[in-house]
Amino acid sequence: MKQRTWPTRSDACRFKSLPLPNIKSLAFHSTTIPSNSRSARSSSSSDFRDFSTLPFDILTKIAASFTLPNLQAASLVCRSWRDALRPLREAMMFLRWGKRFKHGRGGVRPNLEKALDSFLKGVARGSTLAMVDAGLVFWEMGRKDKAISLYLKAAELGDPAGQCNLGILTCKAKWYLQAAAGGYVRAMYNVALCYSVGEGLPQNRRQARKWMKRAADRGHSKAQFEHGLGLFSEGEMVKAVVYLELATRSGETAAAHVKNVILQQLSAASRDRVMLLADNWRALPSSH
Repeated sequence: MKQRTWPTRSDACRFKSLPLPNIKSLAFHSTTIPSNSRSARSSSSSDFRDFSTLPFDILTKIAASFTLPNLQAASLVCRSWRDALRPLREAMMFLRWGKRFKHGRGGVRPNLEKALDSFLKGVARGSTLAMVDAGLVFWEMGRKDKAISLYLKAAELGDPAGQCNLGILTCKAKWYLQAAAGGYVRAMYNVALCYSVGEGLPQNRRQARKWMKRAADRGHSKAQFEHGLGLFSEGEMVKAVVYLELATRSGETAAAHVKNVILQQLSAASRDRVMLLADNWRALPSSH
């Protein structure tokens, strides 16, 4: 079971999410002018950017939310990147020790103070993942200003976990939207709720349904349940049962009752088709 890294429902507004690190990709583009001469082609080939010339501060901001495997891969690009990313690789070590101290793993006893100290060492090295975990510890200790400050820092660096948690703590839907646009599933669900009830965003049923389906198609169990109910209300029985079955398999017990009621109205062939669709279902990719 994944450990909780978000405030509880009673801590702030009524939406919540489980933040996980986002994996960003690097893309560099260069432009060359076509030419028929060999000398022009040779000259244009030198116009491609040299990765090693990327300023360290820009590189570390891009990689701030990278996990260890992605940092290790990026460090192989060139010696310059390896040197620039050393602090973030070190941050992963402190992050790992922080989780051990917080949850009592790896042969160590739970110690929240030591966990926070380790997370803050990761924060000092620029890791947004450490910012998210340190923010939760501060929140649990009642130091809410510190928590919000760290989540804001992570959010501004593009970390979807920080964005979504900041939305939870401040009840500002703009942070949900940013995280959802980056493929963060639980932010998609929160955006759907905001549009549905008109909280933080203008009430818009069409947008609510769109984001609920996106979350459901990426494996969010509550979104699967609610999207299934929506399909049922529109008479889409087979599709509704598929989503309700998926929600049931993910532990949404309330979905099972509705699913069984609908199944009684379907033919044996339709019931078999529903189970086959559910068995073959695969979640769409996401940053979650």
